Amino acid sequence: MTSEPRRGGKASVAVVLAVVYVDMLGIGLAYPILPKLIEQFRGGDVSSASYYFGFFAALFSAAQFLCAPAIGVLSDRFGRRWVILPALIGSGLAYLVTAFAPSLAVLAIARVVAGMFGGSFSTAGAYLADITPPEKRAQSFGLIGAAFGFGFITGPALGGLLGEANLHLPFMVAAGLCFADAIFGYFVMPESLAPENRKPFSWRRANPVGALREIGRYTSVMSLMAVYLIATFANRVSEMTWVLWTTYRFHWSSFEIGLSLAMVGVMFVVGQGGLIRVLVPKLGERRAVLLGLGVAVVGMVAYAFVTQGWMVYPLMVFGMFGWTTAQPAVQGLMSRAVPANEQGLLQGAVSSLMNLTSIAGPPIWTGLFGFFVSDKAPVVFSGAAFLAAAIAFGVAFVIALRWLTVPHPELHETAPAG
Repeated sequence: MTSEPRRGGKASVAVVLAVVYVDMLGIGLAYPILPKLIEQFRGGDVSSASYYFGFFAALFSAAQFLCAPAIGVLSDRFGRRWVILPALIGSGLAYLVTAFAPSLAVLAIARVVAGMFGGSFSTAGAYLADITPPEKRAQSFGLIGAAFGFGFITGPALGGLLGEANLHLPFMVAAGLCFADAIFGYFVMPESLAPENRKPFSWRRANPVGALREIGRYTSVMSLMAVYLIATFANRVSEMTWVLWTTYRFHWSSFEIGLSLAMVGVMFVVGQGGLIRVLVPKLGERRAVLLGLGVAVVGMVAYAFVTQGWMVYPLMVFGMFGWTTAQPAVQGLMSRAVPANEQGLLQGAVSSLMNLTSIAGPPIWTGLFGFFVSDKAPVVFSGAAFLAAAIAFGVAFVIALRWLTVPHPELHETAPAG
């Protein structure tokens, strides 16, 4: 007979959210600074630096894609605490190496290591699943999204500010935050996974293909996995083309683009940190998923045909009810179908899918944008990528509708209030 997992207090939740924040902060810090650091190594050659920056970004995402399942499976075997804390230390060391890298080769290795340990994002999700009642997991995953969004807001701003003083300083600060988070977690974060709920480590489960195959035993999860993959891929369109699109369509300055990106982060924090905590209890996870995907379709179509720059901001507010709402609800539903000793496996598989979209998304979405603003296009249409994303969200909506209209009593979903 399994006992209830050990519960963490507010301090434990704070540490877990700090892990997610530091992961995103590191990416955000690197976003405005890493190209300039690479440019120094390339003797000021901007074209060559752009190529290397894209290569390093792919290395980071590929490392996360490959390692997230292994980190999740390790957390199912040894517990969340003794995976999260070493991962924080490893991330800190990777940032220090990035700061003092003597060559591009060492810099590349540092980015790979940072990506590997960045897979602790998945264990943070498993930790919250351990300490949260099933009916409140969607809200907990929303908090993770809020921490992610807060890192998206502050990371580039802090990186740009510190980078003005010294290009190496942002990475040193990121390292310090990782070490501080690890020390804080060591003293205040208890283990969340009870010994009787742990599962032996298996290499078969510790890779993306094997993890998905193992999760495939839970038929309730696989359709939701497909929804998550397609919707996350569709949602990458803004991340990949925003600067290109707003510059081409509205002739926005760097300041205007930065302001809009900050607004995106604010909406993400409000949506997943607050709105989801109201909508899920009112609607239930099923309706929240369908509402979110339906709004995402409409929102992407609107972006495709928007004519004035100011119209983007109301669409951002509208977008809070889109994938921002549906994502934690989907994750909450998936977590219900998997036992306590495989939450790490699930979150590792989900993290790998997310990173797979980071690898495949850039060339597809930027390629679509580039083609439809070129002379080769049958018609010049800068919103083509957003329209394609709307179609992808529509496919995800259809899959979700078919799955959600069938009862799944094993999930014990949250019923709508009233």
